[in-house]
Amino acid sequence: MSKTFEAWRERFERLRANTLFETAVIAIIIFSALLIGAKTYEETGRFQQWLLAMDVAVTVFFLVEILIRMAAEKRLRDFFRQGWNVFDFLIVTASLIPLDDSEMVLLARLLRIFRVLRLVSMIPELRVLMAALVKSIPRMGYVALLMFIIFYIYAALGSFLFADIDDFLWGNISTSMLTLFRVATFEDWTDVMYATQEVYAWSWIYYLTFIFLTAFIFLNMMIGIVLDVMQKESVQMEIESGKGEAAELHGLRRDVRGLRDQLDRMEAALGSRQEGREVDRHGED
Repeated sequence: MSKTFEAWRERFERLRANTLFETAVIAIIIFSALLIGAKTYEETGRFQQWLLAMDVAVTVFFLVEILIRMAAEKRLRDFFRQGWNVFDFLIVTASLIPLDDSEMVLLARLLRIFRVLRLVSMIPELRVLMAALVKSIPRMGYVALLMFIIFYIYAALGSFLFADIDDFLWGNISTSMLTLFRVATFEDWTDVMYATQEVYAWSWIYYLTFIFLTAFIFLNMMIGIVLDVMQKESVQMEIESGKGEAAELHGLRRDVRGLRDQLDRMEAALGSRQEGREVDRHGED
């Protein structure tokens, strides 16, 4: 019984690692996304039964695919130790909610939209990007906090200086922050500046310094954080896959550490022998 189970597990493992199988899964995920988009058009109403049948077929395919990946593991708990596997399992399980239930139809449609995210778990490069984005959030939080402080200071100044010119844009600090967000995104910000320049000719300094801080400095800081994390994640992926210069460098470092450990053990052995000889000499004397 165990030999039969192991034989089937090896077959499922080979199937899971097969490039054609992975390509087929990616193609079905893209087809599922197109299927969801097609349902938003009124012209496809006459094909409702066909669309429903194809949706059921896609759901069954995803269910079979996740079962194959689970069966390919030596132990089932090993499958759930990887975060992306848990994500795929939840998405596939949520897709089993029937669409014909009037109370659950909206939830079922919303959950089926998230099947598109399975592309991230299937493509290693997208996993690196997602991991870099998630790991960058804590570091970007400090930049965002500093940016909020700058927004708050400039919004208070703008409210004090320009409220009499345009109460709608600068009436209080909250509306002033929304106006500054418009300026930071370059959405007709010159119209705002020209309106205040008619009263305060020097107000261009206010806008240019704010844009320099937000659009140039803080934006580049966030980009630098993401690029730094992405580089580290790429190196880690190369090390795990055993390919690339990073993997070779990691292997060389591991070999050097092994040689150092061997030298340390040899020096310790030689030192102990030398001490033993000195003890023997003192004993003879």
